[in-house]
Amino acid sequence: MGLQRFTSVESALAMLFGKGVKIAKRDRVSGGDINEAFGLTLTDGRRIFMKANRKENVSFFMAESAGLAAIAAAGAIGTPGVFGFGTDEEGAGNAFLLMEWIEGKRRVKDYWEVFARELAAMHRAETESYTAGGKFGFADDNYIGAGEQINEVRDSWITFFRECRLEPQFERASRYFEAEERKKIIKLLERIEEILIEPDHPSLLHGDLWAGNVMTGSDGKAWLIDPAVYVGHAEADLAMTELFGGFPQVFYDAYRGAAPMRPGYGRRRDLYNLYHLLNHLNLFGRAYLPSVMHIVREYTS
Repeated sequence: MGLQRFTSVESALAMLFGKGVKIAKRDRVSGGDINEAFGLTLTDGRRIFMKANRKENVSFFMAESAGLAAIAAAGAIGTPGVFGFGTDEEGAGNAFLLMEWIEGKRRVKDYWEVFARELAAMHRAETESYTAGGKFGFADDNYIGAGEQINEVRDSWITFFRECRLEPQFERASRYFEAEERKKIIKLLERIEEILIEPDHPSLLHGDLWAGNVMTGSDGKAWLIDPAVYVGHAEADLAMTELFGGFPQVFYDAYRGAAPMRPGYGRRRDLYNLYHLLNHLNLFGRAYLPSVMHIVREYTS
């Protein structure tokens, strides 16, 4: 997707914006819990956004760049432009990601309805360029938060969700489960075909779509940030929006108006969100175990 990798912030700025352009001011930006974030004012007056992390975590930024580029390529919804990423060999030695600075404007009228329609358009976009044959997965593995996300291509959505989403997370979390709980987990994995359905067409997904990963862009509309993209079932994105508080009802009404959903979504929703709860269990610990087992029992009782 034409992503640029640089060996220093200084050389990146010179190549991107002209020889002699440097950082005039660096302001820390509050936000995520994985990376440090900064607003950079450059000597030419331009302002850009920079994320930083340890050198060994440059793959975070490679994956994020690819995800944002994939969303942008769909041409349906806004997302910040990526200038490039790399490791600052000439400076602090950190990994970095340079992005467009977004000055959020006043929200457009019918903000949530517009967001829903644009998200539905992204879910309808062609996916052949993202996976071989337009099937389920992605060109490379990436991350869901700080957790590794496996994107090996599968012909079946149900197979993909079992083998590349639930099974790896259950395996990582195995120390949390007692013998009887493991039996229920096996039963659930064997029953997935009874619960999920294949989509009418594969969809490009944001992959981590909750309110914290939506911002108001420079056009006053909703833009997507911090993606965990892959090609899957559009329902999985919708389910994630409902996991941590949800969006206003007008969003869901507008989405269904633009992309009618097949019957039974309410029964499938919790299984999609089990993936995210398992990821939280693996990243943040035992506090998420009751929520995980509640869903496992929901589908195996």
